[in-house]
Amino acid sequence: MGRLFGTDGVRGVANADLTAEMALGLSVAAAHVLAEAGTFAGHRPTAVVGRDPRASGEFLEAAVVAGLASAGVDVLRVGVLPTPAVAYLTGVLGADLGVMLSASHNAMPDNGVKFFARGGHKLADELEDRIETVYDEHRTGAPWERPTGAGVGRVRTYDEGFDRYVAHLIAVLPNRLDGLKIVLDEAHGAAARVSPEAFARAGAEVITIGAEPDGLNINDGCGSTHLGPLKEAVRTHGADFGIAHDGDADRCLAVDHTGEEIDGDQILAVLALAMRERSALRSDTVVATVMSNLGFKLALEREGLKLIQTGVGDRYVLEEMKEHGYALGGEQSGHVIILDHATTGDGTLTGLMLAARVAQTGRSLRDLAGVMERLPQVLVNVPDVDRSRVATSEELAAAVAEAELELGTTGRVLLRPSGTEPLVRVMVEAADIDQARSVAGRLADVVKSALG
Repeated sequence: MGRLFGTDGVRGVANADLTAEMALGLSVAAAHVLAEAGTFAGHRPTAVVGRDPRASGEFLEAAVVAGLASAGVDVLRVGVLPTPAVAYLTGVLGADLGVMLSASHNAMPDNGVKFFARGGHKLADELEDRIETVYDEHRTGAPWERPTGAGVGRVRTYDEGFDRYVAHLIAVLPNRLDGLKIVLDEAHGAAARVSPEAFARAGAEVITIGAEPDGLNINDGCGSTHLGPLKEAVRTHGADFGIAHDGDADRCLAVDHTGEEIDGDQILAVLALAMRERSALRSDTVVATVMSNLGFKLALEREGLKLIQTGVGDRYVLEEMKEHGYALGGEQSGHVIILDHATTGDGTLTGLMLAARVAQTGRSLRDLAGVMERLPQVLVNVPDVDRSRVATSEELAAAVAEAELELGTTGRVLLRPSGTEPLVRVMVEAADIDQARSVAGRLADVVKSALG
């Protein structure tokens, strides 16, 4: 069996790759592994279980709940809520485990299982590895130890989760949003109720699109992966700006009043300046990945802020933030982590904080986002090459050095082997898009010849 856990839980086509049997087995395995690790010592364990609106989430939720209860874990079912809401509730309710059923921005046929540790933090890699090992052992026939009688877990619905999470979002806002007209695209996903409620309670005039989930339409031509409908709605309604989430609402992207896209780098830049003004940006530092636009780095330098870059994936951003106590980090894709108020990327919180900055300054989002200029970025995927030799090829190193010399201080090159496919990603940024395309094309040719 290949490794089940990716960078964000276990995902696959629901009822094909990710079956009810697997969801149940992983949940039982998680309960046993956490018990072995001492997480449940001295008390009766509790888990929070939530999901996005995918149709498959209904039977997968039933399987997870059954697995946990059969292993002696009491379960609080919070229903359809965003991933960050499940993480928040896991922490605030003192639960030993959180489980979210979602495939985030993926298409509807997919689904996923993500586990949170006590406090609402992502499960450590070594615990995921152990869960996978234990699951595989029992999948092939080893019997479980099963509680009986009063030892089995009890299951109840926790409807208060919705209001408790929304109240948390409102409580951490630095100011109200009165006077703003905002379009929200909820991707027919997990934030379809939460996000409009939070923005409205904070004082904004809210117009929603993509807020009618039916179990089948999640991420379908809407949300953060399809910004066209949001751009049109913002212009049609004369809104100040628009916010887009993905299916589980851990991402936030935006468009300004003209329909121009505002990506995660720009959102981070705006929030960094706002947080510094409130003395909330610890060490005047922002954490982002190596895929962040060079324009972001240059903007932070110009503003006297520091940037620390990690590998690609919000979990690596979070690890760096937690290790050194940084308050703000994220990705160009819209995963933004505000660690004082969330343990994971939170799209609704990010959108609210962005709106609060617009309301507080009286400036347009377009003006605020102008703090950074996005340099043209070209990404070329080179398939069917030996990605393991990227770091050792002298021919490739020479070509990269030549490209970097040509680009100077207003451009950069990043060659990265894919973590999941037999290909190498060539990313080039330059002040001019034609130059970026030219350099990327030449480097892609060298990758083919050197690693093919």
